[in-house]
Amino acid sequence: MREFVHEPVMLQEVLEWIAPRPGGVYCDGTLGGGGHSGKILETAGGDARLYGIDRDETAIEAASERLSGYPGFRAIHGNFHDAKDLLASAGAPALDGVLLDLGVSSPQLDTPERGFSYHEDAPLDMRMDRSRGRTAAELLNTASEQELTEIIRDYGEEKWAARIAKIICEHREQKPLQTTFDLVDAVDAAIPKAVRRKDDGHPARRTFQAVRIAVNDELSPLDQAIRDLTDCLKPGGRICVITFHSLEDRMVKRCFQRLQHPCICPPKAPICTCGRKPVVRVLAGGAVKPSAEEVERNPRARSAKLRVAEKLQEE
Repeated sequence: MREFVHEPVMLQEVLEWIAPRPGGVYCDGTLGGGGHSGKILETAGGDARLYGIDRDETAIEAASERLSGYPGFRAIHGNFHDAKDLLASAGAPALDGVLLDLGVSSPQLDTPERGFSYHEDAPLDMRMDRSRGRTAAELLNTASEQELTEIIRDYGEEKWAARIAKIICEHREQKPLQTTFDLVDAVDAAIPKAVRRKDDGHPARRTFQAVRIAVNDELSPLDQAIRDLTDCLKPGGRICVITFHSLEDRMVKRCFQRLQHPCICPPKAPICTCGRKPVVRVLAGGAVKPSAEEVERNPRARSAKLRVAEKLQEE
């Protein structure tokens, strides 16, 4: 098995806001290699418990081995979108803290055969869970030009989305897209050279992000997943969510805002009649960003943002 080592992003900030303690019960909904989970258990000490969820079986194996010394650790193969049911099936009690790190882990990016990277020529897979679902190749070779335009535009925030979708369709008429470089070639053919030269990053990065999000259905269930995990918290428990691009961050921000201010009565109504009560209190004054030192040490952290909310006492 390829070694699954991933530097946890914003580790100190996560520990500060989750505040692990002896006897606490925690959930890491995006377990990865277990970096965050290990530190939460180490900091908590005592008989703390942590349920680690991941759809990537390689991550489950690596984290289980890494955290085998903690009797309170339990790995669960699944998607955090289903966390409420997964935790109930595992017999988990109410939680003191939840962490979601929505980034793609370094081992996934750095393992060419996973197909996440535009720097290596590899099969177009991009599935987090390789035991199910359609691959990136299947998506790119079967979706309509309009569907591809919407995916690349909405999930990648790519202004050349329509042109890229058109070229993808033209290329696949000649030969199905099978490798990451097939997709890179289509993007290169679609974006003018002058624009590519001015781009600070790789011109295909937004398209790869968009396809990855679509393949793994990362965004559509996110709002409900946050609500479900908030339901799993004890009063006073906290949920921490790390995002890496603006689409995710906006969704998390708006979800927290709706949980903090759920009233749907007209603004000028003299009293609330909808009966919806605040569920959380948003902490940290908005998004927390990584330190300059961390970004210098780990450039992949530069776009990270952490948002935190605390569940309120029930009235």
